Amino acid sequence: MAVILCFRKGFCYSEVQTGSCTKVSWLFNPARSEITSLDSGNIDDILNNADVALVNFYADWCRFSQMLHPIFEEASNVIKEEYPDKNQVVFARVDCDQHSDIAQRYRISKYPTLKLFRNGMMMKREYRGQRSVTAIADYIRQQKSNPIREVQDLEEITSLDRSRRNIIGYFEQKDSDNYRTFERVANILHDDCVFLSAFGAISKAERFSGDNVIYKPPGENAPDMVYLGSLTNFDLIYAWTQDKCVPLVREITFENGEELTEEGLPFLILFHMKDDLESLEKFQQEVARQLIGEKGTINFLHADCDKFRHPLLHIQKTPADCPVIAIDSFRHMYVFPDFSDLSVPGKLKQFVLDLHSGKLHREFHHGPDPTDVAPGQPIQDLASSPPESSFQKLAPSEHRYTLLREKDEL
Repeated sequence: MAVILCFRKGFCYSEVQTGSCTKVSWLFNPARSEITSLDSGNIDDILNNADVALVNFYADWCRFSQMLHPIFEEASNVIKEEYPDKNQVVFARVDCDQHSDIAQRYRISKYPTLKLFRNGMMMKREYRGQRSVTAIADYIRQQKSNPIREVQDLEEITSLDRSRRNIIGYFEQKDSDNYRTFERVANILHDDCVFLSAFGAISKAERFSGDNVIYKPPGENAPDMVYLGSLTNFDLIYAWTQDKCVPLVREITFENGEELTEEGLPFLILFHMKDDLESLEKFQQEVARQLIGEKGTINFLHADCDKFRHPLLHIQKTPADCPVIAIDSFRHMYVFPDFSDLSVPGKLKQFVLDLHSGKLHREFHHGPDPTDVAPGQPIQDLASSPPESSFQKLAPSEHRYTLLREKDEL
């Protein structure tokens, strides 16, 4: 049965918001459903025992949820034929009106939201692809594929793509607790790193002190880093690998812009030409030196000047002006005065602190704060209008979701 979705302009509101929405009957026959309904009593048991689970967080009153139900069910039926073991793949749903505690637990901010879980752990990246049976089924097949490439000769290591982040495990045998832990980590982080493994005689030269995991960072001359903890301690090796695979300064693209925007943190962005790696390295160094304590309050990003010409024009810059540093608060954009000041101790940190304190916003509208004016210099109220946010436009589309609330703006 082919199912075609047609999204119309607009989005739905809850009964609380409009007082006019009514619940609509689902467009599929529940008797055929292979979907598992989750509640507070069964959610942990079901998700913890599932290799892969795709969970649909929905609301009955939302028409986008209604439109997704039959597609989600048919995708489940297709996948069940390929993976008949009930714990291999689970398709599940949560009625967020009935189970608001679960919605809050997983920070659901829009309907419908499709979240992927592995052995009970929710993956950071939700499903944002096409809402069709084929696309959802292909996504699950991809998630079930082996995330680790087995090396047949150590010569393969010398020809790795050094623009990527590579994690390599050297094991005596595949049937071991060490490898099973490594495999769990790879299943979670395979979108961020390339994972490889070697076994037995092939890996022997790298196992001089037992099974071994190393990280090869980007760059031909970048030195390897060795994991020194227990290989059976999942929490330790996961934390170590995540630190290596998810950089402090991430690249923003049109493909991941929605995901980054939805994290809800303002952006500190370096705009640079793609081949200008020197400016990127300086920015990364200063972020690590000055702003490591601000991780979790702001996202550190870099962007290709050519690809993001529009945001540059928004702040009256062009690729010829790059490198340029700016903050997008999702309300306004603010420009770091001079890239050459990047290495001035505390300068970049103060720029971020001025965002958090509201100083950047005040000064754009009213001129310098009185404490920043030299003695004897008259205080002027210089009304201005800082550029509006450009990256907010990459947020989740109101043509695909019911947005539950507007995020706080800085």
